[in-house]
Amino acid sequence: MQAEDSACRAEDETAAAQVRRVDRDTSRIRLLGAQFTRLRKRLPLRRRFVGGFAHGVISAVAAIAAYLPTHLLGLREGFWAAITAVAVAHTEFDTTRSTARDQLTGALIGGAAGLGATLSLGPSLPTYASAVLLATLACWLVNVSSACRVASITATIILLVPHIGPVERMAGSRVLEVGWGVCVAVATVWIVTRLNRGIGTKL
Repeated sequence: MQAEDSACRAEDETAAAQVRRVDRDTSRIRLLGAQFTRLRKRLPLRRRFVGGFAHGVISAVAAIAAYLPTHLLGLREGFWAAITAVAVAHTEFDTTRSTARDQLTGALIGGAAGLGATLSLGPSLPTYASAVLLATLACWLVNVSSACRVASITATIILLVPHIGPVERMAGSRVLEVGWGVCVAVATVWIVTRLNRGIGTKL
């Protein structure tokens, strides 16, 4: 009995230590992000202009490239693809890839949560609240808490934005439009990164 109690206490202490370590790491990441933001604000005006112009061009190209073929792809509301492309596109490829993962994961989880809640509970405000809760919880459980906002927004679109046709079709369309926008943004930034490396330019 004492051995079991000791083992349980040891497990509890280990779990508590892991939680403290995760909290400490999360605080450090937030601190680094804040410092990075402050450093960016201290850049000279010319450097900020170049960075902002480059980001704007990449975003515009990605948005147009995502929007134009949507009708050919059978996507009725192509503006969601353009919005996603703008949200994903950055001047750094690693940042773009990370944002793309969050957008796609959030859309999948939010779409599933919104669709599941609607089909099981019917459209209502309590259903909507449940969908947002489920979407957020699911993101945390699969260890992509950074996708929570996108997941909740996707669930919001499915449950609160008026639409024609079955909810299954709307949920599928949102996920496909977001997926297309993500792919176009990643491809655009990848091509720009390759071109910049080829000519020796750094944004």
